Amino acid sequence: MNRIELIAPCHFGLEAVLKREIQDLGYEISQVEDGRVTFYGDKAAICRANIFLRSAERILLKAGCFKAETFDELFENTKVIPWEEYIPKDGKFWVAKAASVKSKLFSPSDIQSIMKKAMVERMKTHYHMKWFEEKGASYPVRVFLMKDMVTVGIDTSGVSLHKRGYRQLAGKAPITETLAAALIMLTPWNRDRVLVDPFCGSGTFPIEAAMMAAKIAPGMNRSFLAEEWGNVLSRQDWYHAVDEANDLIEDDVEVDIQGYDIDAEVLKAARQNAEEAGVGHMIHFQQRDVRDLRHPKKYGFIITNPPYGERLEEKAVLPQLYGDFGEAFRRLDSWSAYMITSYEEAERYFGRQADKNRKIYNGMIKTYFYQFMGPRPPKPKK
Repeated sequence: MNRIELIAPCHFGLEAVLKREIQDLGYEISQVEDGRVTFYGDKAAICRANIFLRSAERILLKAGCFKAETFDELFENTKVIPWEEYIPKDGKFWVAKAASVKSKLFSPSDIQSIMKKAMVERMKTHYHMKWFEEKGASYPVRVFLMKDMVTVGIDTSGVSLHKRGYRQLAGKAPITETLAAALIMLTPWNRDRVLVDPFCGSGTFPIEAAMMAAKIAPGMNRSFLAEEWGNVLSRQDWYHAVDEANDLIEDDVEVDIQGYDIDAEVLKAARQNAEEAGVGHMIHFQQRDVRDLRHPKKYGFIITNPPYGERLEEKAVLPQLYGDFGEAFRRLDSWSAYMITSYEEAERYFGRQADKNRKIYNGMIKTYFYQFMGPRPPKPKK
């Protein structure tokens, strides 16, 4: 397993961000598709990708790719995959998820059942066993069918990578950590510039920004399924990746990152989450209405996830809320604002048309990432 292929699913519309992250880790991209990026690496890439990638949802070890228009073809092609190279005889294995788009095979439960049978048949032949107790480490399989092409991956992450391990408490409609990180990376913000989230909720945007500023790898505070895969990876592989991550941390860096919210209780959660992430000392949280948004410095950034009004009774207050937000932003001379929202009237009430607008799916909700660009700061004099 000197050269393997790994699949990193991500939010639709953010593939370019993830591609850049993977390349920055030093890996070669093999394919970019809607909602996922595939790349080449060695086995250590499993550890490094899980620990370092901020915008990936999980990391899958690619086991195979083939065409199947019938269940017979699905069975036979699944059986050809050398499962014994990945799964030991005591391993627990199952097809955890099957997704089908524009394919003749479309029933997830049938796909899962047939592929499991094929895996068992292959492993019976290799291990000379008729029955597998499956009491060892877990090897969940995930399958994507697109236009009859079947891509098969084994999940190395377990719990989704958006679960960084720091968010014990969340507000009403929290943005996921992976999405927040990807959106920050879509902006020109860097740790030398002010960042304010006036609707910070449980603190995800400020915390992810602070972790980037301090170069804290997002997977530092959690475990991964593949840590138990002694047949594929050694403990030493994981220790090397963690040591690399620890060596990069600069948590004494000076930053100006602020999070405001009108809800005092949710701010308590934000402060606790920031402490859990190791960046509590880097963020200033304050109870403040968006109408009171102000800052003395120039060329700052607002990155935020304002209320969407998913419930009918909340929709009535949105015109006023977005209007107040827009008015406060106009007072901030030379600032840039970035907001993700599903509210279709956002630009109208904000009082300005976005310079750029990107469609992104937040789960099943179609949202827009509105980008209101301020001027670039002048270059420092030599």
